[in-house]
Amino acid sequence: MSRVGRVERTTKETSVLVEIDLDGTGKVDVATGVGFYDHMLDQLGKHGLFDLTVKTEGDLHIDSHHTIEDSALALGAAFKQALGDKVGIYRFGNCTVPLDESLAQVTVDLSGRPYLVHTEPEKMAPMIGEYDTTMTRHILESFVAQAQIALHVHVPYGRNAHHIVECQFKALARALRYASEIDPRAAAAGILPSTKGAL
Repeated sequence: MSRVGRVERTTKETSVLVEIDLDGTGKVDVATGVGFYDHMLDQLGKHGLFDLTVKTEGDLHIDSHHTIEDSALALGAAFKQALGDKVGIYRFGNCTVPLDESLAQVTVDLSGRPYLVHTEPEKMAPMIGEYDTTMTRHILESFVAQAQIALHVHVPYGRNAHHIVECQFKALARALRYASEIDPRAAAAGILPSTKGAL
């Protein structure tokens, strides 16, 4: 069974193409025009073992907001599409990732219900290159809204803004990988991991 999602999103502000294969090997081809964001999407693909393509052309002459937001929306939609009927998946996943002085704790439920809880240290540096650090939460909000998942991301401490953001993406990648992987016992029995009979 192929678990691949492909979404094209075009507005007056951006043109986005996202493809994701949940059962890939971590091959990543991303280009959004925002260097640090590309670096974070690379973490998502590599550590999630997702084959991931993201190609975005946006109104960077204004700022990076629309480019980052629309890429995240398309990524969430593609992820949901790739999950398919969710039969046999583990559904829940969590991972804690350190990056030097920073630590991220991520827990995900592929529940069909969008909800985000996000905390990170206050008074972070406002920019990492051309990346506005306030966009991390907005990326997660946008992804969750389209993927329709419950996501809890907590960074209890950290000092360097690059590290604080990067450990979140690494932990997110692993948590999504664990939650979306196929449980052989459940898959063999055709089990959907919900007492409601729907996700």
